[in-house]
Amino acid sequence: MNDQNNFLLAVILSLGVLLGWQFFVVEPRMGEERARQADLAQKASQDADAQRTQQTAPTPSPSLTAGLPAPSAAKSVPPKSVNAAFASAPRVRIETARLSGSLALMGARFDDLVLRQYRRSADVASPRQRLLIREGEIGNWQAAHGWVADAESGLSMPDANSVWQLVEGAVLTPTTPVTLRHVTAQGLILTQRISVDDDYMFTIVQSVRNGARRSVTLYPFGQISRVGRPETTDLFILHEGGVGFLGEIGLVEHGYGDLIDEGAVKQNATGGWLGITDKYWAAVLVPPQDEVYTARFTGRAAASHPDERYRSDYLLTGRRLENGATASVTSRFFAGAKVVDVIDAYAADNILRFDLMIDWGWFYFLTKPMFHALHLFYTLLGNYGLSILLVTVLIKLVFFPLANRSYETMAKMKKLQPRMVQIRETHKDDRQAQQQALVKIYREEKLNPLAGCLPILLQIPVFFALYKVLFVTIDMRHQPFFGWVQDLSAPDPTSLFNLFGLLPYDVPSFLLIGVWPLFMGVTMFIQMQLNPPPPDPIQARMFQLLPIFFTFILAGFPAGLVIYWAWNNFLSILQQGLIMHRNGVEIELLSNLGLQRKAAANDKNDQQ
Repeated sequence: MNDQNNFLLAVILSLGVLLGWQFFVVEPRMGEERARQADLAQKASQDADAQRTQQTAPTPSPSLTAGLPAPSAAKSVPPKSVNAAFASAPRVRIETARLSGSLALMGARFDDLVLRQYRRSADVASPRQRLLIREGEIGNWQAAHGWVADAESGLSMPDANSVWQLVEGAVLTPTTPVTLRHVTAQGLILTQRISVDDDYMFTIVQSVRNGARRSVTLYPFGQISRVGRPETTDLFILHEGGVGFLGEIGLVEHGYGDLIDEGAVKQNATGGWLGITDKYWAAVLVPPQDEVYTARFTGRAAASHPDERYRSDYLLTGRRLENGATASVTSRFFAGAKVVDVIDAYAADNILRFDLMIDWGWFYFLTKPMFHALHLFYTLLGNYGLSILLVTVLIKLVFFPLANRSYETMAKMKKLQPRMVQIRETHKDDRQAQQQALVKIYREEKLNPLAGCLPILLQIPVFFALYKVLFVTIDMRHQPFFGWVQDLSAPDPTSLFNLFGLLPYDVPSFLLIGVWPLFMGVTMFIQMQLNPPPPDPIQARMFQLLPIFFTFILAGFPAGLVIYWAWNNFLSILQQGLIMHRNGVEIELLSNLGLQRKAAANDKNDQQ
């Protein structure tokens, strides 16, 4: 008995340590991070037009392009003149149904893009979500394409400080592409014809005509650079940072911290894509799918996270051009929201495994069908919360035979409960004899005491698949249910500890025990009371604590997931109650509780 009490005490102390760590360590750190992000946002708004004192060249680093000739270095330009020139350099406006922004002619870079259909928060007054951000602003995130030459060639190729000319088009739209041109000092004529579709994909056709009066070798490249480490979820269930699918190598993922530690990761591949991803957005390069390229992910440390630098880039094999010859290469650039249908359409359009840009995880075969089922009913019902409820019912129907068998076993065990109590009383001082007698009953009645765990085990993969869908897909972002739940992908915003908003103070995040988590805990408790208690007292006590434990744990999960679990519990209670009634088992929750108290009293007598 003392061992059992010690075990219970250890569990309670462990829970206390977890809660204490959350309150005294995690909460202060989160507060500091929120304050830091607020300061950065304020600085960004005040210095939106200010430029950094150091410009990043768009060419891949020569020292890290093993196996290929080193590209020429960028020209040295005084920082102040670069900042002033960049601020006044002309731009080409970008306007589509999903995107707005501009293309900088200085460096021919994508560095100003806003997602018109998404806001930063669920508040309808919040600003639109920015994706690509200009040089010099907090969170600078940009992409560029071009050509580089051998370092020994003596060619002066355009760099981040070179201003291109707009020679065709005025505004980049799905129906009006634009063409940029740059002529080098040696007579190379470079052009970029840029088009955009109705979603988030840009197509860049780069051409070069050799007017240098000698043969040259040029290497096409594409790169995405990001300054500053963004705030991430830091959960194993979701990857954020460098990502790509590199041909036969497959899916590669590099977190921001990993890139800082490793410095550079470089691989050769044919087909695929690479870039930098956030939870809901991404910027991704798509090189020609039939050419060999060198893909590279790099990270450069700094004194603080806002000054760290990250890059994803690729370098194609060289094109040798005789005097007067021309060459061209077509690549694509994705910059937008990771909408499932849009991403899948691009994957079907000859981009190798582009669908894996969405982090479906190892249980891809469960997660993606779960999303499609939810999305199908959403199109019919117009509410993802209702879709979750309906999909839960369908899942219950699929597992109905297995669950029925499990509940029938538990109903029979409940009928045998008096015999089990009698065995405990008969063999008070001989635990081995108790176990032998119980095993004999199970064998005679052809029962498996572990069958009661089957419904919970069946829920686990479904639970994980739904959790993944709610957490990683933008389709669930800011989707309301009813009442106070205005975002199914966020936790229930109410809390028992301020009487669900009646008391005028906020509570720490780990005490946000909302209405739906409480309902989930109550339904879980009721469902467990319908089952016969385990014969082992320590197990019985642990099962009593489980609803409380799960209430605290799941309170921080997305509200849609908690709604699913609570609704599933409610359906299970109805199903189990019906089966118990059909098997002639009396349903008495209070008597179950009384039985547990009696078992506890027997344990106390055993100790005495």
